[in-house]
Amino acid sequence: MVSNPFLCGWYSAIPHASEVEATRAAMLSYFSITNAQWLSDAQLNVSAEGGIACLHGKVDVAISGEPYWQCSCLEKQSNAQGCAQVIARTYLEKGMHFLDNLAGRFTIVLFDHQRQELVLCLDRMGQQHLYYAKTDGGAVFASRADSVVGHPSVSKRIDNQGIYDYLYFHAMPSPGSIYTGVNKLENGQYLVFSNGTMKAYQYWKPVFIDESHDTIDSMSEEMLSIIERSVARCVTGSVDSSSVGAFLSGGLDSSTVSGILSKVLNGNARTFSIGFDVKAYDEIEYARIASRHFTTEQYEYYVTPENVISEISDIAKYLDEPFGNSSVLPAYFCAKMAKEKGIDVLLAGDGGDEIFAGNERYAKQKVFERYNNVPSLFRGLLLEPLLLHNPVLKRLPVLSKIHSYIRQAKLPLPDRLEDYNYLHRHAASEIFSYDFISDIDQELPINLLRDSYNLPNNANSLNRMLWMDWKKTLHDNDLVKVNRMCEMNGVNVHYPLLDDELVSFSTRIPSTIKLKNGKLRWFYKEAIKGFLPQEIIRKKKHGFGLPFGVWTSEHKGLQELSYSSLDSLKKRAIFNDSFIDQTIKMHQGVHAKFYGELVWILMMLELWCAAR
Repeated sequence: MVSNPFLCGWYSAIPHASEVEATRAAMLSYFSITNAQWLSDAQLNVSAEGGIACLHGKVDVAISGEPYWQCSCLEKQSNAQGCAQVIARTYLEKGMHFLDNLAGRFTIVLFDHQRQELVLCLDRMGQQHLYYAKTDGGAVFASRADSVVGHPSVSKRIDNQGIYDYLYFHAMPSPGSIYTGVNKLENGQYLVFSNGTMKAYQYWKPVFIDESHDTIDSMSEEMLSIIERSVARCVTGSVDSSSVGAFLSGGLDSSTVSGILSKVLNGNARTFSIGFDVKAYDEIEYARIASRHFTTEQYEYYVTPENVISEISDIAKYLDEPFGNSSVLPAYFCAKMAKEKGIDVLLAGDGGDEIFAGNERYAKQKVFERYNNVPSLFRGLLLEPLLLHNPVLKRLPVLSKIHSYIRQAKLPLPDRLEDYNYLHRHAASEIFSYDFISDIDQELPINLLRDSYNLPNNANSLNRMLWMDWKKTLHDNDLVKVNRMCEMNGVNVHYPLLDDELVSFSTRIPSTIKLKNGKLRWFYKEAIKGFLPQEIIRKKKHGFGLPFGVWTSEHKGLQELSYSSLDSLKKRAIFNDSFIDQTIKMHQGVHAKFYGELVWILMMLELWCAAR
């Protein structure tokens, strides 16, 4: 059972006699997770405090999440009258420009009776998820994909393109989904359904200002103040502050959020950490350093191969789309542990890497871009003919590295980021069955990345990569993981580092100090020097991954689970048997760690399909 009901409903332009209040054009309903049945819209006219507002019969509004107004006057009205009432009134005055002043984590469904338009809105960073499908004479929408296809008017047919995209991204990229005819909103978008047509609009995108006259000290002070306000909002919005805790991995972001939470709660914060018995993956000691530094009440759990065997099928069944990020398992156990300790709200540190340039690929791309500074005549007449097109020289160890560098440097962004993607290194015919690939667009995934990369105006390559990751890495991947695992355990989750005020602040930090001389998150680390312990600031980045490749090479039960899943996957006529067999063979050899990720991705696809 989830902590909050999902926002879920339908709109029908053609009334049916069997429906409750069939004469109404707008029909909103709630989906019951316990019995998985569609309910009537009898609860449409509940109070504004419950998230629904009806303003003089002109506008219906339903809200999921915690929106707040950046305008103090509107926020004061919202506190007095309910946010839904203020949204309805502001919409009638300003149309869709009501979103200009709305911040926070939210999904909004709005029906305009006069225009006969259904409008679906998602927050700027896409902290929530909203799926939708067009039906005969109407539309269905929900916070989960399986809720949409649970409606009798929507097909449950699995889309081959969705499976291809899943293998490409290891998660399901928006705006598509795993189901044919079901789409999802992207971050910063709203969708209008009117006269039988649907169209999505980008109402917000960042404006990067790549110069600043402020000092590092003043910007550092401003950043920490914003994070504190964001954390305080999360605590204030909770029924009981003692039921608020934080994920603590021991990295920069979770340590910052945990430290600020401890400050807001006057030293009474509770933090939750996951460990592994594989040293290269275990960060528990850094989590303990942060906990001691901020005097949090620390809880820890060590995930084992037995945990994977006992829980992964239930996790795959709960997920509404296939999901191949192996850190879903530690996220699940962290949320489970928190719930068992009485936590209702968890604060997560997701977002810091993507708004302050903390991923290795950002620095790596800067190295490739230096090649473009070499005079074009020298590149075209000497370097490339000698090193790219000479089959003898490029096989020499040192020159082969230069050959690889030049080959990658010549690729444009964002294509270069996916150069090592399995689906770029191998022909689709080697991986998929002929019938499967006959109706897919193999260029669609890279085109999604290109469209996202090119969306911001007047942005340099670093800022374009950041924006692209707000969709690809956060909205489509990491936030799916944390949202779903918290939902599964009945815990609400907030992302203080994705607060609109902090994101807006990050766009004013020059890229030259976000990433300075190849040093990731240079500004962020300078800003928290007096706040976080030096051991955490200096530590190498680990992430929250699972040592699945190591475990499956040593643990017989886990190996049997993964290999039997891949064997079952053969029967679905998606992949060539030879591809599955080669994956297992490579995993059993010296490439266990590398191919362990591919085994996990394929295993999760099979477990998800088997649960449908």
